Amino acid sequence: MACPDCTMGGLLNGEPTGIISTQGAYFARAPGNTESTEGTDNPEFKRAVLLLTDAFGLPLKNSKIIADNLAIQLKCDVWIPDYFAGLLCPLIIWPPPPPAGVKMGFLEWMRIIFILIKSIPGFIRNRSSIVDERLAKFIRAIQEEKKYTKIGAVGYCFGGATAVRIDSAHLIHSAVVCHPGPFTLEQVKAIKIPTAWVCAQEDMFFSDSLRDQAEAEFARRQGSDTFVDYEFKVYKGTTHGFATRPNLDIPEIKEAYQKAFEQTVDWFEKTLVI
Repeated sequence: MACPDCTMGGLLNGEPTGIISTQGAYFARAPGNTESTEGTDNPEFKRAVLLLTDAFGLPLKNSKIIADNLAIQLKCDVWIPDYFAGLLCPLIIWPPPPPAGVKMGFLEWMRIIFILIKSIPGFIRNRSSIVDERLAKFIRAIQEEKKYTKIGAVGYCFGGATAVRIDSAHLIHSAVVCHPGPFTLEQVKAIKIPTAWVCAQEDMFFSDSLRDQAEAEFARRQGSDTFVDYEFKVYKGTTHGFATRPNLDIPEIKEAYQKAFEQTVDWFEKTLVI
C-alpha cells in the first residue's frame, strides 16, 4: 500500500534516453556496450542493475532518468522491469514530499485519501506475491539472454520493500534499499548479500525502531560466517520518497538526493564486482 508521501513528487530535469525492451522493461544500456554481452572481454558489461520503482511504476520519468545516470556512472546495463504490468498509482504529481517536520493540511490529506482509494484495485492486482513472481521471471530472462555474471538491485519505496524480499530470496548479488515500504524483520534476517540502506529522517513505513532492529541484525553477525557487508545512512531533513521524487528547490533535499545517488553508485562499485 502507499503512504501520503508516495502520492507526491517532483519531476527531475531532463528526458530519458533509454529504450523499452522486448520484455516491456526500460533499458539503459551501458555506454559502449553492444546488443549482447556474450563473448565480451569487458567485465563491466557482465554486471547489471535493476531499478525497482515506487508505486508510480514506469510512467514516471524520474526512475528512467535515474537509470540512465546509473548506467553512465556504473558503466553497466540498468533495467527497470514493469513489474506492475501497467500503471499502479495515478500519475498525479503534486508538490514533492515535504521536508522533515512539515505537516500537511486538511485539504492535502483529503486529496491524498482520494488518490489512495482509487489505487486500491491496482494494489490488489499487484500484491507482493504477484510482483515477486513477475520479477523472478524477468531476472531469469535477462540472465539467459545477456549472460550477466552479477545483478544488483536498487529499490525505492514499494521497490525498496521489493528489494528486501528478492534480497532475502537470493535472486540478486547486491542491493540498495531506499526509504522502503512495509517489510518484516524476518525478511531482513534472511538476507545473505551486501545491502545498503538509504533512510529518510521521517518515514511512516520505515520507522526508527524498525531501522534500529534491522541494523542490529546485521551488526549481530559480525565475526560469524553469516556476516554480509552493510551500511545505513540517514539523510537529515528528508521524508519518504526523497531519493526518487525530491524537491530540488530545497537545498537540503537536493543535497540528500544527490548523496543518496552517490551512495548507490559507490555501493555497487564496491560490492558488484566481477
